[in-house]
Amino acid sequence: MADLILSGPITATPSRWRSALARGGARLWIGGAIVAMLFLIALFAPLIAPHDPAEQDLMSAQLPPAFMRGGEAAFPLGTDSLGRCVLSRLMYSARTAVAVALVASALAAIIGIALGLIAGAFGGWIDQLVSRLIDVWMAFPPVLLSIVLAAVIGAGLTSVIAAIVVVDWTRFARITRAETQAQLARDYAAAARVLGLTRAQALRLEILPNLIPLIVTLLAVEMGIAILVEVILSFVGISVTGDTASWGGMITEGRQIVYQAPWIMALPIGAVIVSVIGFNMFGDGLRAALDRVQRR
Repeated sequence: MADLILSGPITATPSRWRSALARGGARLWIGGAIVAMLFLIALFAPLIAPHDPAEQDLMSAQLPPAFMRGGEAAFPLGTDSLGRCVLSRLMYSARTAVAVALVASALAAIIGIALGLIAGAFGGWIDQLVSRLIDVWMAFPPVLLSIVLAAVIGAGLTSVIAAIVVVDWTRFARITRAETQAQLARDYAAAARVLGLTRAQALRLEILPNLIPLIVTLLAVEMGIAILVEVILSFVGISVTGDTASWGGMITEGRQIVYQAPWIMALPIGAVIVSVIGFNMFGDGLRAALDRVQRR
């Protein structure tokens, strides 16, 4: 994950891109299908969820899934300890996960890419300053740092996003810095300088476009990490409020009745695992496709 370094500029024609994607392998297509399904569920949850995720019915509490003895068709995946539909809460939890993944990863990318470009292009004391800042920041365990930051800022979705951004920008910065330095050593970057482009123009017109495939690949992986961090923060009680459905909150609730209703805890754990694996498979598959483009 941390070594997603491309070896040269991307100059593939559309036909080469189609060929590379067609041969991207099972990781690209399976991962892409999982990611697409997650986004679709998050987007259309209000339309496809069978119940309001906050609707309680204590008379129907801890119902097993419909395919098990004692289950009801109205609740395909059963109910939790308050009689809320587990399937509906899983779907609405996907909205929370996707929102955090999109916003946190995008903000971390903007900050990290900007610092990485500046450090890689200007070098000298600027590079040393950014590099030492990255080293210091990455010396702390990322999940522990996120928990501490979220606890200091206060519970809520905004604090979770801020905590993830503060931690994850370092990966974008380190990889962007290394790739910027590698690209500046290429012939096309030297030609840009000969043509009279300023350093800022060369970064914007030549270097940054060649980093886009790398950024997209890294962004996919980071979104999976952001989802996992949000779930951990929800699990320890410093993410969204109890009224907002989240996979971490569902795991916390399920843990208390795991022996009476194990499906309540197992289903959100499965959703988290599938989502994180999907983003990682998609990122790895996309990287493999981009590598094929470069080798041709």
